[in-house]
Amino acid sequence: MAKFLIVEARFYDHLNDLLIEGAKAALDDAGHKYEVVTVPGALEIPGAIALAAESGRYDGFIALGVVIRGETYHFEVVSNESARGLMALSMDAIAIGNGILTVENEAQALTRAKRTEKDKGGEAAKAAIAMLALRERFGA
Repeated sequence: MAKFLIVEARFYDHLNDLLIEGAKAALDDAGHKYEVVTVPGALEIPGAIALAAESGRYDGFIALGVVIRGETYHFEVVSNESARGLMALSMDAIAIGNGILTVENEAQALTRAKRTEKDKGGEAAKAAIAMLALRERFGA
């Protein structure tokens, strides 16, 4: 049994609740423990994971949040830099599932967040579990 940290950028409460529901269900189904921590935005997720990884208290991490395109370039900065930060951490053998949705509108986010549809929260948890298994297989 492993322990995961779900790091969520809570901006759209109803969408985040759906993502967290999916992630928790996937972790419960696999028999793992978890905690949830909230950060101000998607840009803070990689930093929070880096801090938590340093603690040694967690075996893997699930990044959850929603970034919806707006009228400015900010969407690109947030989506690209949060993904870059998570990728950099994963290159250091940290098991991470990326469930940060980057979408054009709320309808796309709902489809991706609902467990009865695309269940991206659950998929992110399953990805983190799979990456943890690979890390253990390779002895990293």
